Amino acid sequence: MSKAQKIINPSNGEVICEVGLADEKFVRDTIEVSRDAFDNGPWKNFSLEERKGFLIKIGQGILENAKELAQLETLNTGKPIKESTFMDIPSSAQTFEHFANHLNEYLQEETVDIKTQIAAAQAKLLREPLGVAVLIVPWNYPLLIASWKVAQALAAGNTVILKPSSLTPLSALELAKITEKAGLPKGVFNVVIGSGPDIGKALCSDECVELISFTGSNSVGKEIVSYAAKHSKKLLMELGGKSASIVLKDTDIDLAVNGSLCSIFLNQGQMCTAMSRILVEDDIYDKFIDTFVARAKSIKLGPGMDPETQMGPLISEAQRKKVREHVSLAQQVGARLLCGGKIPESPALKKGFFFEPTLLADVHPRMSIFKEEVFGPVACINRFSNIEEAASLANASNYGLAACIWTKDMSLAQELGRKINAGTIWVNTYGMFFNEVPYGGFQQSGFGKELGREGFLEYTRLKNILTDKTENSQPIVRYWYGF
Repeated sequence: MSKAQKIINPSNGEVICEVGLADEKFVRDTIEVSRDAFDNGPWKNFSLEERKGFLIKIGQGILENAKELAQLETLNTGKPIKESTFMDIPSSAQTFEHFANHLNEYLQEETVDIKTQIAAAQAKLLREPLGVAVLIVPWNYPLLIASWKVAQALAAGNTVILKPSSLTPLSALELAKITEKAGLPKGVFNVVIGSGPDIGKALCSDECVELISFTGSNSVGKEIVSYAAKHSKKLLMELGGKSASIVLKDTDIDLAVNGSLCSIFLNQGQMCTAMSRILVEDDIYDKFIDTFVARAKSIKLGPGMDPETQMGPLISEAQRKKVREHVSLAQQVGARLLCGGKIPESPALKKGFFFEPTLLADVHPRMSIFKEEVFGPVACINRFSNIEEAASLANASNYGLAACIWTKDMSLAQELGRKINAGTIWVNTYGMFFNEVPYGGFQQSGFGKELGREGFLEYTRLKNILTDKTENSQPIVRYWYGF
């Protein structure tokens, strides 16, 4: 460790604690320990039932410490305590439980029998761990996204190096304590804390690392790709989004408005899947705006630990500055501010990094606010006349992570869903992540999947053991040279 960093409570700007930051030597030593644990330790020799037992214990450990973890997550991120308590912490535990209970199903060997006119063979397809997995998680959902990656990586039999954001490392350190109590062998689970510029290259370019799973910004993702290229590592990249919510005229207005409020103001809009572009059919456009603005103005801002708080602060002053700049630039080029757009004036909030729920109209698809990820509580609203125009607006982005459709016509929802270029499309809901099904985007939103069988298998390698089964044990290859 080379230096320490102060960890700030975004609700009031106060220092929570200090944590030591890793230097390149610490990173190299950690990779060596993780590599040795995979190659020479007992971890890879444990049965699936034994591996399952560790995962169950980790999930139980999260639940046993749920109250403390929720408080820590809220203090560290500023998100409302009810979100941490009822969403982040239980969902984290459920992820470990799910992959524990589906290990045998997901890792089941496959047999393929092959017979041609001149030969026969049988292939055994085996799923094996990759080795050392580096898991890099962002500051918006520190424990939940870490749990997604850690649960899958450990379930597959890899050893893990978890790098949380240096802004929000506290729940990752608690997770390390929980894994230790669960009895994981030394070196199987490791945490390194540091900024990307300081340790990113050392962590992602080392030849002993087989997999990098990253959730974060597009710009950092591209740097990681360049680091990993030196040794051709496997990469999973979730790089953000500029998602669209499409509201059709036959929808339940209350449902669509409340769902849209959640889809952009939950977690202060600091979500890769935030529906920051709201597209509304002409017939209900004015009514939707009136209802949305009135309810957005009534959202209660406050410190994360206040149980009545509905929206907390942004993660940092630097992030708030970026959000303000996005809004200001949008107004300069013609966007019309319908609500929010500024720092709240309440004296009770002046020490935190708060920003009002914001909605912009008259946004042209060529404007940067329509195309670029803001990562804050800012949405722009557009109108459309038919589903072809709606799909065209939704697809007018380099990202392809998620979308929402609000309608009573399920047939129309399916038709429109097939036209939208996004990896996850929610119909009449938002943000429903299930361990049973995969999540991941297209284009600049990255590649690879998390969760579900498909996501889990990303953390494995596929081996084919092929045996000749030619009749009378006379494989054709023995005659190739005529000996």
